[in-house]
Amino acid sequence: MTSRVPAGRTVVVEVPATTANLGPGFDTLGLALSVYDQLTVTASDEPGVRVEVHGVGEGEVPVDERNLVARAILRVFEEVGEEAPGLDLVARNVIPHGRGLGSSGAAVVSGIVAAKGLLDGIVDLDGDRLLAIATAMEGHPDNVAPALFGGLTIAWTGVDGPQHKRLLPHRSVSPLVLVPEQTMSTALARSLQPTSVPHADAIFNVSRSTLLIAALIQSPELLSTATEDRLHQSYRASAMPETDRMIGLLRAAGHAAVVSGAGPSILVLASDPSQRLAAAGLVTSSAAQRWTALLPAVDIKGATLDLQQAPARAHS
Repeated sequence: MTSRVPAGRTVVVEVPATTANLGPGFDTLGLALSVYDQLTVTASDEPGVRVEVHGVGEGEVPVDERNLVARAILRVFEEVGEEAPGLDLVARNVIPHGRGLGSSGAAVVSGIVAAKGLLDGIVDLDGDRLLAIATAMEGHPDNVAPALFGGLTIAWTGVDGPQHKRLLPHRSVSPLVLVPEQTMSTALARSLQPTSVPHADAIFNVSRSTLLIAALIQSPELLSTATEDRLHQSYRASAMPETDRMIGLLRAAGHAAVVSGAGPSILVLASDPSQRLAAAGLVTSSAAQRWTALLPAVDIKGATLDLQQAPARAHS
């Protein structure tokens, strides 16, 4: 069976970094950040998958069909029952790997959105279908939802599969991400979670996650209280002691500091740009290791797709 995607069709995708949990919103809340991986994919008559990687992951990640981005593209073609063409991928990566900034979710979303572009005029894929495929690959929707749709997202799984609600944070919310040199395995972080938590802790997190929505979209002055957590961060602290120590110092100084995703990066949700500069300065003066400070905006676009060559073959 020959692919219906015309050779030479080229798509360019940009996908933002994401930070999940935001303190109390474990596996539910996510925020897109203005740090982007870019992917260019060209359909080819030559069978197989060829991948070039520039930037983060260069020389480390697979450059054939085992590559996570390529696997995501091929997964979409399999899901819709279409034959995939040969694929030439060029990935320009900026999102740090293994630091709690959604790099694997961004890779999955990059591939899925690229597949949507390659299938333009052949198969229609809406946002819900993309989210379902991305969640099936990633395992949970808290990173892939903001990567796809941008902004602040609440994600959950219902009878119709993964769902999301996109919100726009208050304009004064100013993220700061502090990235250490060491990495953290998401699988390891999840293995440190207990199978059950005290009833009081569950209620505590319900109240704080509800308050966090209000703080992010309406009342940023409540961010410090709203980012308190008893559900996951303390259980993971032993695996990233310097992250835990820095969060303690930041919170003692009044900053809304939390573990970004599975860590070990730190997210500070400041209520104005000067506050995040103060937080970065505190870490620089107190840390026992080097941290890289990123000062992104909240991304409100999510994944973007540019279909550079879009002539679809006539259906036979």
